Amino acid sequence: MKKMIGLTVLAASILFSASVFASENILAPSLQAPQQLIPYGAVSKDGYFKGIRLAGKVKVVKNFANIKVQVVKNFADIKVKKVSNFPNKIGEWQFVENFPDFTIQFVDNFPDIKIQFVENFPGVP
Repeated sequence: MKKMIGLTVLAASILFSASVFASENILAPSLQAPQQLIPYGAVSKDGYFKGIRLAGKVKVVKNFANIKVQVVKNFADIKVKKVSNFPNKIGEWQFVENFPDFTIQFVDNFPDIKIQFVENFPGVP
C-alpha cells in the first residue's frame, strides 16, 4: 500500500513539473499578438505613442494630459508641423480648444516624448 501511494505521489509530481515547465517555455504558437518593440525612441515607426496616433487635433492642457511633451531643437522623437485644417499625416497637429484627439502638456523635465516644430517633412525621423 505504501508503494502504491509513493508511486502515485511520484507520478503526480512528474506530471505537475512537466506542466509547469511547458507553461514557462512556450513551444506552440500563441494566440496573443506580439508586442511591438520600440528600439529608437518613445514613438513607434508608425507614429504611435502608447496607442495614440500622433496626428490630428491637439489640445494643450496644464494637468492630466495624455502625453507630456518637451520641445527640442535636435534629436526629437517626432517632428511636428502646425496646420490650420485637416491634419491627417503623422506629425501634422492642429491646435484646438474643443474636441481634441489627444491632449498634451508642455514640460521641461521628464517628458514622455520630445518634439521638434518644423515647416517641412513632419513625422518620425
